[in-house]
Amino acid sequence: MEIDHRTAGAAGLAYLGDAVLELLVRERLVLSGCSSSKSLNAKALHFVRAAAQAKAMERITPQLTEEEEAAFRRGRNIGHTNTPKNATVAEYRNATGMEALFGYLHIKGEQARIRELFELAYPKGEQE
Repeated sequence: MEIDHRTAGAAGLAYLGDAVLELLVRERLVLSGCSSSKSLNAKALHFVRAAAQAKAMERITPQLTEEEEAAFRRGRNIGHTNTPKNATVAEYRNATGMEALFGYLHIKGEQARIRELFELAYPKGEQE
């Protein structure tokens, strides 16, 4: 079954995007030479916490197309009922928007764009 990126639900896009980002983070950490699971999990947190994702969105927002901005806004505007203790509401909303953006790009098959935005969002050496 094929999913239409224009009509896919924002929560579903964010759910998918979370997995896309997690895979990119794990790949980066493993390729950087990190090998212990304790270290990998600790370092991954520097990428996937809401505050880190919100900051990453600040880096890539100027580079987004109108279509990508719309996908981000769809995710950001999901009606959140709870926020993690270690994030503000704004950070959590922006992190969810980022996840929706990456889910949207994944459904569109835009793997090169996903990697480009990931590299802009998380410059090498900053989180490792």
